[in-house]
Amino acid sequence: MRLFELLLFLSSIGLFALTILLKKGRRRIPVFVASGIATVVLVIHWTMEGYRVQLFFPYCITIIFAAISSYSYFKKNGPPRIPRFMLGSAYTTIAIMLVVTAGLMYAFPVFKLPEPTGEFKVGTQTFHLVDTNREEIFGKARGAKRELMVQVWYPVQTGSGKYAPFFPDTQILRYMSANYGLPGFTLQHLKYVSSHAYSGAEVSPAQNSYPLILANPGFGSSRFLHTSQAENLASHGYIVAVIDHTYNTFATEFPDGRITTSSTNDLFSPDHDYRTESRNRDKLGKVLTDDVTFTLDQFELIQSGQIPSHLKGRIDLGHVGVFGHSIGGATAYDAAYDPRVAVGIDLDGALYQLRDREGLQKPFLFMNSESEFERLKMVMDNHAYTEAELKRMGNTREWMDQVTEDKKVELERMRESVDSGGQFLYIENSEHLNFTDVQFISPIFKMLGITGKIASERANAVINAYMLDFFDMYLKNQGGVLMKGPDSRFPEVKFASPLL
Repeated sequence: MRLFELLLFLSSIGLFALTILLKKGRRRIPVFVASGIATVVLVIHWTMEGYRVQLFFPYCITIIFAAISSYSYFKKNGPPRIPRFMLGSAYTTIAIMLVVTAGLMYAFPVFKLPEPTGEFKVGTQTFHLVDTNREEIFGKARGAKRELMVQVWYPVQTGSGKYAPFFPDTQILRYMSANYGLPGFTLQHLKYVSSHAYSGAEVSPAQNSYPLILANPGFGSSRFLHTSQAENLASHGYIVAVIDHTYNTFATEFPDGRITTSSTNDLFSPDHDYRTESRNRDKLGKVLTDDVTFTLDQFELIQSGQIPSHLKGRIDLGHVGVFGHSIGGATAYDAAYDPRVAVGIDLDGALYQLRDREGLQKPFLFMNSESEFERLKMVMDNHAYTEAELKRMGNTREWMDQVTEDKKVELERMRESVDSGGQFLYIENSEHLNFTDVQFISPIFKMLGITGKIASERANAVINAYMLDFFDMYLKNQGGVLMKGPDSRFPEVKFASPLL
């Protein structure tokens, strides 16, 4: 919570308290002075911090009290006498407004992202990439080529000016709100959340080059929602590129102001049978995997200087990793079939394109939520679903039998990667969105079960620690301590590799 918005809220409470507690003849000067102070706080808040809709009621209270108290102070006879029932109604309304405001400030704070833990400061740059060899199949424009926005975080020695905002493309915030079933204005305050990266800063000269990691958000997500993970890896000496997979994000804004929204959800319908859904998931997956391959091609051009960037000559293309969340995790796995990719991490994502090819013989870390692990464990245990369980899940037995069949293939693929030096683990009390920065947006998400019982800061710290350790082991030939097994520093992490 920001300082002056807190002071504004407290000043509104103070004005209300003075009005109630002081007798009419004694309240004129104190309320006038308090209103003046509250007005000053309001102006400072608007000027320095910026307004937000969650504080609409304190804005109204401050302005109304300032107007009434000024009138009462300069007009000695004061305002006309207000009937008692109207006064009581006004007091009740103000009390309700203050309670609602307290709830809104708690539910939608202007939070701080976790500080990166590495020795480097962090820079960021965004690229608009166009694949002239691929037509866009999810958009409506005929003959349009596949376009991507890719944001890169990288190590810097020094930075100047302010940090880049968490959400620089503020126009898309209304689409993010809609994605969570909220009114469009609800999350506009996220424009005030700061990252820990400097826009356009020079790459640190501490090393000649830095390993490259390509990252993939999940279905209906955004590159911005992996900012804390990207910043942390960059602070430890990695170049991290997070891909906005166009039409699979809740919204992507391009340099010319165009905004695309998610249309890939049209691939999925409750009316589809399982195999249709599976084919459509593979269809989407191929596009996402091709995005990663294309992006890696573009980084070869960035490295050679054919695409202008501070990163020219500083990318270690001999050490490339991938990671992703949800279907982005599956994308990371699929993209790792590219011989240029050495290693990868799947954050709570079910794999696609499982059949008709050999398993991936590369180290892969599968890091799951507890609920996803429990679903996989039921497959490992050959759990037979009861009719009551099927009804509760809203699935038919035929559907679940096919899911189980595919999950067994998926578990075999996971085992092959674990045998190649990977790991399979899960985090107790975590849920799917704990693997993104969504977990910081609202504590209400935890109450609703959208995120798990684990504290958001703790979940982030655990995930970042294990991601860093795994990438360090294979891309820098160091670390790997956490991959050896349970660690007393992270008791919530459970190793499941022996179960495969």
